[in-house]
Amino acid sequence: MTGRQHMAGRQQWCDEVLAGPGGAMTDEVGVITGPLTLRTTALPDGGQARIEVQYKDAEEWYTLTGSPVRHHGDPAAVHAAALAAIRTGHAAEAPAPPPPPPTPPAPA
Repeated sequence: MTGRQHMAGRQQWCDEVLAGPGGAMTDEVGVITGPLTLRTTALPDGGQARIEVQYKDAEEWYTLTGSPVRHHGDPAAVHAAALAAIRTGHAAEAPAPPPPPPTPPAPA
């Protein structure tokens, strides 16, 4: 299963990824390595995304350390950053949220 999905009104992204050397750090079991599935879900609060990972084709999901993260309106960017971090490995954790969009200057 890969790509974007809508589940019960939530936006969700799910992709397979091969963890780089040193794998991905989880809250529940520490580092996991090898072929993984990454799932990012925009939370109903509208400002955070939960990032979970599992061994490919397994049933158990683990929280990527540092999740949930703020997404500033772009949870897909958080998912892409998490994929990149896991591909790099080194006990990858949830990525820092992207910066908020610039605020337009106040009228003079």
